[in-house]
Amino acid sequence: MNRSVKHPLIAGASVTSVGTLASRVLGMVRDMATAALFGLASGGVMDAFVIAFRFPNLFRRLFAEGALTASYLPVFSAELESDRRRAWQLTSVVLTWLSIFLIVVLLIVEGLLWFVWLTWSDVEGIGLLLGLTAVMMPYMLFICVAAMVAATLHALSHFTAPAIAPTLLNICWLVGVWFVAPAFSPDKQAQAYVIAVSVLIAGVLQLLMQVPILRAYGFRYDYNWSASRRAVVEIVQTMGPMLLGLAVTQVNTLLDSLVAWGLAGSPDSPDRIAWLGNSVVYPMKQGAAAAIYFGERLYQFPLGVIGLAIATAIFPLLSRHAARGDHQKLGVDLTLGLRLVIFLGIPASLGLILLADPLARLLFQHGHFSAHDAARTARMIACYASGVWAYCALPVIVRGYYSLGDRMTPVKIGVVAVVSNLALNLILIWPLAEVGLAVASAVVAGAQTILLTLIFSSRKTGLNWRELIATTARALFATTLMGIACYTLLQFIVIDPGLVNEIVRVFVPLGVGAIVYFAAFWGCGGREMGMLFGRVGMD
Repeated sequence: MNRSVKHPLIAGASVTSVGTLASRVLGMVRDMATAALFGLASGGVMDAFVIAFRFPNLFRRLFAEGALTASYLPVFSAELESDRRRAWQLTSVVLTWLSIFLIVVLLIVEGLLWFVWLTWSDVEGIGLLLGLTAVMMPYMLFICVAAMVAATLHALSHFTAPAIAPTLLNICWLVGVWFVAPAFSPDKQAQAYVIAVSVLIAGVLQLLMQVPILRAYGFRYDYNWSASRRAVVEIVQTMGPMLLGLAVTQVNTLLDSLVAWGLAGSPDSPDRIAWLGNSVVYPMKQGAAAAIYFGERLYQFPLGVIGLAIATAIFPLLSRHAARGDHQKLGVDLTLGLRLVIFLGIPASLGLILLADPLARLLFQHGHFSAHDAARTARMIACYASGVWAYCALPVIVRGYYSLGDRMTPVKIGVVAVVSNLALNLILIWPLAEVGLAVASAVVAGAQTILLTLIFSSRKTGLNWRELIATTARALFATTLMGIACYTLLQFIVIDPGLVNEIVRVFVPLGVGAIVYFAAFWGCGGREMGMLFGRVGMD
């Protein structure tokens, strides 16, 4: 094979990773600013805001970046191979009906929120939750359509604009937190509404940014139902079973947040749960949902840069292999994707565990975010981090199934995962409080990833287990050395207040750990670094 150019998976993943990295860094700054503004448990404002934001974001994951794009992209790729005009007609039809569907859903959800507010507005905290959700739900419409445009660009091998677009959310959010909200009102609830409006504006901008790029590739709105009906029916038929299979991690996290909100007592409320007959003590305290959010944001940093970037780049590639019936290349490229996830995901897991406390102090312990809040967040980060390798691998292996048209296997495993996660949540929160929710998610994600990979290799297309095991062994060895180096350094760096000390406790172990890991991995003969940073191809 000619190794003079990068493998298309590496090229696409690299562009997506850089854009995602920029977005995640800005996102971390935005979360730092939001934490300083609201704190973790001050009046439940942060709890209400993060849960309200999850609802439109979940629609984005389920429909736009999840089931719809996963079912649309292979069909669009096939149309693109045969007839470009018909491909544009399909895009026009899908965008039209997606917009109509989302508008109907939006009206129904807003009506339900209004009904719930009329019925239960006297329940503590629910008015703010419903109000913020009502303001941010239209974000669902714009971000889902923007994600569909991004999926079309991915099929055209254009990854730059879709990778940059998410930074607009962080920029708008930061403008709201830093400038508009403090000037608008000193009241925390009013400030939360200002940031909610900023989120809505960001959705509009993300869509407007990508449409001109799509037109530059030749797209013109050409609604032709008769020409696209067969393809649309195929997309709809495959979309339903995919909803849960591709978004189990997001569903589990939403359930974690709802459990944390419903079973957390506030400082002003009794210690026992009224709706359980005052016979059961609250297992968690106010701020649990916010702690989940900040813990999730830290583990999603490597998930976005590693797992989702590789999954985004690999899906069009696997879809083309499947459309041509080339299962051998599909297995080779999926093996490569999993090797890259293992190479980067395993050290990311241990690194986040070791640096959870310094990271929480550096990023969040400012303004209204206290040392106690940072300690709660650090525990959540460490527990979620134990599953980073699985969170990163899951979207990659699931896309392997979907590229071959198998929607039911991920669904069946996904249903079991959701039920298992909820059961573990309710079991572990009593002895472990809020961190039990993170432990449950990590355990379930690990089991789900391993099971899906084994089933795929045995029943679908064989994976190169020799290479996967070799990569895993090298990564575990190198990660062990990295962990020893990081832990030793942390013992010598004294915990002392001050920004300089906090920066040193994060970046010195991080830098040394990265050097040790990459050197040890390369010394063991690992080629994945060359694939990422050089021009090494596949055998």
